[in-house]
Amino acid sequence: MGVMDIVVSACLVGVPCRFDGQARPQGAVERLVARPGIRAVRICPESAGCLSRPRPPAERQSDGTVRDRDGRDVSEAFAAGARKCADRAQACAARLAILKAKSPSCGSGRIYDGTFTGRLVPGWGVAAELLRKEGITVVDEEKVAFCEPSVEHPVAIMLGSGMGNLAACVHVVRRIPYSDIEGFPDGAQPVEGHRFEALVGTIEGVPVVVYPGRIHLYQGFSEQEVTALVRHAHRIGCRDVIFSCATGGLDPAIEPGTLGLLADHINLTGRNPLACRTIGSVVETPFVAMGETYSPYLRQFARAAAEEAGIALDEGVYAGLLGPSYETPAEVAMLRALGARYVGMSAVCEVIMARALGMEVMGLTLVTNTAGSADLTHDEVLARAAASSDKAAQVLMGTLRLLGATTR
Repeated sequence: MGVMDIVVSACLVGVPCRFDGQARPQGAVERLVARPGIRAVRICPESAGCLSRPRPPAERQSDGTVRDRDGRDVSEAFAAGARKCADRAQACAARLAILKAKSPSCGSGRIYDGTFTGRLVPGWGVAAELLRKEGITVVDEEKVAFCEPSVEHPVAIMLGSGMGNLAACVHVVRRIPYSDIEGFPDGAQPVEGHRFEALVGTIEGVPVVVYPGRIHLYQGFSEQEVTALVRHAHRIGCRDVIFSCATGGLDPAIEPGTLGLLADHINLTGRNPLACRTIGSVVETPFVAMGETYSPYLRQFARAAAEEAGIALDEGVYAGLLGPSYETPAEVAMLRALGARYVGMSAVCEVIMARALGMEVMGLTLVTNTAGSADLTHDEVLARAAASSDKAAQVLMGTLRLLGATTR
């Protein structure tokens, strides 16, 4: 079995290294680093910077320096400790760091504001900032706890064209006909390669809800109908959602059968499920930040799963079009110029809805053809997707194994 190296704040796994001489163990982090295939490299930038403990608490100031409550500038110690920890991360080739939230050394996205009042401001701790500059994905323990699969919070998996056979991997305990799902259109018929029955159960012991088919805008359905399955997944407790889809490769060098990881998308459908008069009854706000649409955290597990399985994993931007016609050569040239690597006719509206509901999103695609081909048929797309779907299954199952399961 391959190993996924993760850098983790030592205090989160029980090491008493905080300024007050205590640890801050966090159950989800401890369970993650104990799983087969995960190797944790424990770091404490403040200990590495030779700061004593116990000691006065310190906070990062608006000018970037770090001062303790007594007013002493401890910036050099924090910087030296951060550099040592970054060197350790590079030595083990870790691409993911789980660091203590809000800390002046380890905080990610939000840190204490330097006034010792407990007020938080946008920002990064000294070590977290350095690790990010080294290309390492940095998250806090709250992200790990949120994404941890459980019976109460199963992983939702939305399968695309030609990949419905992945449903065979599910140990099914319950089936939900799509006709029983609120908002799913009455009388909708699946396109070939899809099945309209949600499967509740486990894969590799991890609780999942698998949706082995979807409807599309190109069939004449509305954005609200297309996103009904995502809303259902959210209602039953899913926090992580994995989308799979078949796409055309925009770079001629991408061989059909290539498995790709979605890094971002361009919505060219002309539709958005949040542009709706009644959306306020579904989401807190339609003004949703899309800066990290595809979870950097989940993507690291997919990369590790692909490496463990010996599967080459491409990565790039997905362009979502309305369809159902395939792309012209001129459209392919335009999409390449826009920076897209894959093109398809699904997922973007569902992904937008998932993000608006606060879900963590991962996207996998099977490249079935070179975009702009003169003689492409839907049957060929289905056949090529089915022929390569075992790759997607291996990466998906490996991702679930690494994320693990708990009976909380």
